[in-house]
Amino acid sequence: MAILVDKNTRVIIQGITGREGMVRTQLMKDYGTNLVAGVTPGRGGQEVYGVPVFDSVAQAWEKEGPVDVSVIFVPAALVKNAALEAIDAGVKLLVIVPDRVPIHDVLEIAARASEKGARFVGPNTLGLISPGQAVLGMIGGRAERAREWFKPGPVGVSSRSGGMTSAISYYLTQAGIGQTTIIHVGGDAIVGLSLPEVMELFEKDPETRLAVLFGEIGTTQEERVADSIEDGKITKPIIAFVGGRAAKSGTRFSHAGAIVEGSRGSYETKVRRLREAGVHVVESIADIPKTAKQLLG
Repeated sequence: MAILVDKNTRVIIQGITGREGMVRTQLMKDYGTNLVAGVTPGRGGQEVYGVPVFDSVAQAWEKEGPVDVSVIFVPAALVKNAALEAIDAGVKLLVIVPDRVPIHDVLEIAARASEKGARFVGPNTLGLISPGQAVLGMIGGRAERAREWFKPGPVGVSSRSGGMTSAISYYLTQAGIGQTTIIHVGGDAIVGLSLPEVMELFEKDPETRLAVLFGEIGTTQEERVADSIEDGKITKPIIAFVGGRAAKSGTRFSHAGAIVEGSRGSYETKVRRLREAGVHVVESIADIPKTAKQLLG
């Protein structure tokens, strides 16, 4: 199985006629994603790689049938309107790829999603992939590379870093260990689905036997994973690597979501809490496949 997306998931792209939207349309379609439509206001009636384009999400839904996911490739300033349009049309999962989305806009999206029973990944995300089934966003870059780097298997992967999302999964594949779903939760301080929520989704997936997470300094996502374990919401083994060991208070590490403020969100706090909860915290990325092999027997 997979979480959030599989080969039957019905997907649209908002911003499909833009440069980024067109490139990622090719990736997603070539990989086998069930891409049913695209949306760009004023461009209705066009096609992008054989995918019909509509002026609105509601129009796409009316003409092509129900939509499960919208992947959003529009300028940051337009993300809020695009996301609210999709949620109001009935879409239950959004993948918000752009970075620099204003925090107030993200909060509005989160409030509307909660009200309508929807969820979102990102913003500032590469997206997600269920190997052998579907890709949402830009993970892998090209379909051929995505097929080579990511293979189906029993390990769920989630990361706060886009590059490490792909790297960890690639190293697992090289070691002969496949993945159920790979998710970049996004690099901003406020995101939709966070690490603890993703770990809980892996917990409910019968084919995910263990999960791997890449954490960083800043925010409390990793500490909340530990809380979920201690609360009994997560029982499957988790392997974790936390980046930013050498960062000092006030240091910004890589992106907006990774900044230490006092002791909150520090490397030491995250590692201590994860270990207290029984997570297998490793000292190097190379230790992840080794530990996974041991845990999988």
